[in-house]
Amino acid sequence: MRRGRRQKWMIKIAEERVNILFNRAQEEFFQNRERSHRHVQMARDIAQKYNLKIEPTWNRRYCKNCHKFLQPGTNSQVRLKNSSVEIKCLECGEIRRIPYTREKKEKRRRKIEFHTIKKGNNE
Repeated sequence: MRRGRRQKWMIKIAEERVNILFNRAQEEFFQNRERSHRHVQMARDIAQKYNLKIEPTWNRRYCKNCHKFLQPGTNSQVRLKNSSVEIKCLECGEIRRIPYTREKKEKRRRKIEFHTIKKGNNE
């Protein structure tokens, strides 16, 4: 095969396949966990081969350490601590922290804007 970038149709098919595999992993988690974990592994392999970024919605649904599908409440814990979301894998104990300071700042800005507009109307 020639060197260089992959063709767009190949990348599009790979992205679709990754999404299909993650959807199947989610559907089959309660029937067959091992198959669900295998779907995640295959999706990661495809994404790695075609140099794709996994969507953030799916990226947070598997453990970066043991590469298993995470279902909150069964094999993972989700906690809010210190302006971050902590996702703990109960299979291997890995903790993943995702900051949410941007959302908190935006909420504060909206609150300040609301009060300044409210003061302007009252005066």
